[in-house]
Amino acid sequence: MTIYHDTLVWLAKSAGLFYLMGLSLIVLIYTYWPSNKKRFNEAAETIFQDEDKPCR
Repeated sequence: MTIYHDTLVWLAKSAGLFYLMGLSLIVLIYTYWPSNKKRFNEAAETIFQDEDKPCR
């Protein structure tokens, strides 16, 4: 069986597409998981702690 260049390109593009779609789905699930809300809110608020005057 001969594997042509076009076939390999199609397989690589398809595998990359499914990989990136899966990774995006995992990141979205992790981001919106209810138990992570407290951690993300704390991280968002920590940049404002100890800030009582302008930067300069």
